[in-house]
Amino acid sequence: MRTVIQRVSSSSVVIDGVCHGEIGRGMNVLIGIEDGDTDEDIEWLCHKIVNLRIFDDDGGVMNLSVRDVDGDILVISQFTLYASTRKGNRPSYIKAARPEISIPLYEKFLLRLENILGKPAKKGIFGADMKVTIVNDGPVTILIDTKNRE
Repeated sequence: MRTVIQRVSSSSVVIDGVCHGEIGRGMNVLIGIEDGDTDEDIEWLCHKIVNLRIFDDDGGVMNLSVRDVDGDILVISQFTLYASTRKGNRPSYIKAARPEISIPLYEKFLLRLENILGKPAKKGIFGADMKVTIVNDGPVTILIDTKNRE
């Protein structure tokens, strides 16, 4: 699984002209899924996201997690995170899992994330044409790949 995590002051997702999810202070999480992803990846990634200390404490040091600041999370599925640009100028998405693999993993990811966070996450609709507004706070942007746990 690959994620782009952004600390936000606000974020929203609009589908067919209707706001489907909106948050204030928190995280916008773009997630891509590949064929080899497992429940172990979900478990590790969800704990990492919820406990990631990217929010400022009273001293202005990034020392607090989204849970510590009672922030919210907006999750957006994004297969393009697995774009390969090695050959030519048209990206290949062959590494991204097909919907029959990725949808169940995406749903498991959401359930586990909400369980660890202790409240519902906002989300887009898998596979929909979404318009996402992100007000990146900082900016703070973190890339996490479960296959490269640096």
